[in-house]
Amino acid sequence: MHPLQHVLRVQRRLRWGPLASGSWLLLRTCRVHSGVPSTARPSPERQQEDGVWKDFSSRLASGPTFQHFLRSASVPQDKPSSPEVEDPPPYLTVDELLGRQRKVYLETYGCQMNVNDTEIAWSILQKSGYLRTSNLQEADVILLVTCSIREKAEQTIWNRLHQLKALKSKRLHSQVPLRIGILGCMAERLKEEILNREKMVDLLAGPDAYRDLPRLLAVAESGQQAANVLLSLDETYADVMPVQTSPSATSAFVSIMRGCDNMCSYCIVPFTRGRERSRPVASILEEVRKLSEQVLQLIHDRDNICKQIHLPAQSGSSRVLEAMRRGYSREAYVELVHHIRESIPGVSLSSDFIAGFCGETEEDHLQTVSLLQEVQYNMGFLFAYSMRQKTRAYHRLKDDVPEEVKLRRLEELITVFREEAAKANETFVGCTQLVLVEGLSKRSATDLCGRNDGNLKVIFPDVELEDVTNSGLRVRAQPGDYVLVKITSASSQTLKGHLLCRTTLKDSAVYS
Repeated sequence: MHPLQHVLRVQRRLRWGPLASGSWLLLRTCRVHSGVPSTARPSPERQQEDGVWKDFSSRLASGPTFQHFLRSASVPQDKPSSPEVEDPPPYLTVDELLGRQRKVYLETYGCQMNVNDTEIAWSILQKSGYLRTSNLQEADVILLVTCSIREKAEQTIWNRLHQLKALKSKRLHSQVPLRIGILGCMAERLKEEILNREKMVDLLAGPDAYRDLPRLLAVAESGQQAANVLLSLDETYADVMPVQTSPSATSAFVSIMRGCDNMCSYCIVPFTRGRERSRPVASILEEVRKLSEQVLQLIHDRDNICKQIHLPAQSGSSRVLEAMRRGYSREAYVELVHHIRESIPGVSLSSDFIAGFCGETEEDHLQTVSLLQEVQYNMGFLFAYSMRQKTRAYHRLKDDVPEEVKLRRLEELITVFREEAAKANETFVGCTQLVLVEGLSKRSATDLCGRNDGNLKVIFPDVELEDVTNSGLRVRAQPGDYVLVKITSASSQTLKGHLLCRTTLKDSAVYS
């Protein structure tokens, strides 16, 4: 028997299931290219097979095309799209999707991605009219953002659910029913097992289903359990701006991608967070910009944060900056300087500069001189270029500026910097400055030194002074103390003045 005929006999025994139809199509293709003569008289068995094939071909031609299945697929955008208001599902009204000021309590377990997920989930709920609470007892909704990386992480959630079960059972009938939800990786991994094991869990939402939280909560309000654990190939929450959930947080995370394709043999992440996909660059930059604005506002508002920012320019020439691969132009740098000074009036600026980088011309050097004059830095760190092995410049560029030219340009930069810094520091003369005492001056055993709010060095005599927090008490300033100093002179490097009193950060506001 011909091998292909044997395969066909086996194929007929499959009773034309879905897989059999696909295999039959493949075998028909193989037959056309096989060694069986096409002019041979077809047998009755062959005629029956051809009839079945024609029927299958006609149904295939009239069925949906590949494009039909792609028609509703979303295409990744280069920039975040504006959030659109979608119609509610037919079984819910717009009003039912609103939070109506119900209070949400969020608990986060696991990695930094879960911290970011919490911020995304809260951003979505906040826009839907929910309020945030840090008091578990007054919460109407409790959401746990979970981790599945290890068994212990999941056991922590099971234990927490047992604690919350008691809280839910004690809920007064006069209050809004307490809803409990499991979000993130554990919801994705265990799915309905959570709902079956813990009947008190009202909703599940996987890492790609946070947009669906208002609907899930609305369904839960009707007394039903609700779940969405579908993974997405393109969800990055690009148009959702995370809202920090901890008022005391000292750091913020910017997510640039979701999911993972590495498939490490020990790791559950690809199965709980889906395929790897990157956020659009535009949405990342927008989030970083907003965080930067928050930092500037924080520096402006808080007395305990030094009003000083280090902005390393390296060069005032856009051409040299490009060769250095700095990623910005002179114009962009100057615009940033103006923005910072508008956001934080009186801010002190410092910078780094390199004299004589590869290919730097005299015109490039003069542009750096003019940048020093334009910005008028309070502090600066200036050096002649020295090539380092293994750097890109070492492999791609030529260190073609003679050493004597580098040194001459460096001296010119230092001279201009000092002239401009002296002008800037001169504005402090006659003003009273709050100074944090650091210790004895290196140049005088009878003087103390410290830093003002702009991180400028201040020199003042080590003498007895009044303590404003304890009237009549005379003390000597110690490292760590705050003192008020009236500035009497200034140079490009330091301020000098005489002591007024010892104070505190809070009390110093009276004198400012």
